[in-house]
Amino acid sequence: MLANRNPSMNSDEALQFHHQTMVVDSQQPGITSGVLYTETMHEVMQELVGEGLSRREINKRLQAMAVREIRERPESAKQYMSMWEESGVNVASGTYAGPHPPEGAFETSVTAITQARAIIDSLGSDQLRLVLTAADIESVYKDGVRGVILDFQETAPFGTDLNRIDTFYNMGLRVVQLTYNLRNLVGDGCTERYKTGLTYYGIEVVNRLNELGMLVDVSHCSEQVGFDAVECSTSPVIVTHSASSAICYHDRGKSDELARAIADNGGFFGVAAIGGFLRSDFDATLEDFADHVQHLVNVMGIDHVGIGSDKCGPGPGTESYFEFPPELGPFDTSYLYSEKPDHRATQGGFSWSGFREEHRLSDDHRIAGFDQFTDWPSITVKLAERGFSEEELRKILGLNYLRVFREVVG
Repeated sequence: MLANRNPSMNSDEALQFHHQTMVVDSQQPGITSGVLYTETMHEVMQELVGEGLSRREINKRLQAMAVREIRERPESAKQYMSMWEESGVNVASGTYAGPHPPEGAFETSVTAITQARAIIDSLGSDQLRLVLTAADIESVYKDGVRGVILDFQETAPFGTDLNRIDTFYNMGLRVVQLTYNLRNLVGDGCTERYKTGLTYYGIEVVNRLNELGMLVDVSHCSEQVGFDAVECSTSPVIVTHSASSAICYHDRGKSDELARAIADNGGFFGVAAIGGFLRSDFDATLEDFADHVQHLVNVMGIDHVGIGSDKCGPGPGTESYFEFPPELGPFDTSYLYSEKPDHRATQGGFSWSGFREEHRLSDDHRIAGFDQFTDWPSITVKLAERGFSEEELRKILGLNYLRVFREVVG
């Protein structure tokens, strides 16, 4: 147990250590689509709201605009890279498929990946690189630049065509979460009404991911999908971003049994810094986050735990830096807590995210001390305060993810 250990370094030493060691965020969903919000983008936001566009459509327009901002405005490129520098994160796994109506999922993901590639190309390899192999992670750290891993949090873009997995692999995709919260063709998500396991098609998807050397992620999946994936996968299975249900129950959390199975299979568990996942009331802090890390280290061993913050901009959930007006709800999940939600907050009147009010994503569920990507160093400071040694911190902050990425992806 680590509870009674003395701090391994003071806060200044921990901050210095953070900016010197390899830091990999195994889930940073908006790293190329949500951390830039310039004054020009703010002006366009007001225009789009005035035109009556939906939240989803506004997001699409601003994400496309971010590419142009970085490409054409040096001050915007500098603002974007300053986010990375302040965070101290060397490599982040960004999301290019998330909750989406089944129709259009393929096209949406293709667009998202091409936008990410455009940003990477615009900034150049002396600032930002696409990560395709473990050697890329190591060179990004060695050269003092930043790296982006392409991941999916949903398999809807594959549709019924397994060959699309190859297509996305060729675009640079390396990590695939089998389901989001709801049911898809592969299996059940963790907030679905019934939580069964992998379908026969889902098993074939896992097989193809194994063949290509892509990481199988079960973060938002039902527990049974997680166990099924561990059983049928020939490679270690990972959880890029979740929490411990033993510390605090949440549909998005994972049991100790599944965590042990993942560790026994050589896998990895990234702990998410989302307040409502960590604590059942409104007072979540980084102490609660450290409790989840500490518990999972005790359950899985120091070689299998990392950080998948799942945090982009201010708010109770993932969010972006985009400042939406009150009528659309300032946060993605605002509609869950509104007596008269604006119909523009969801797609077709139905939320494909699968989150409900009991999932604790109101504005009151924010985590004190960690509200956006640039707060990342506070995690290292807190874990050092809890007594994790430098060697242990290097593993949690980056080396554990690097190890499983090398084993599976190459």
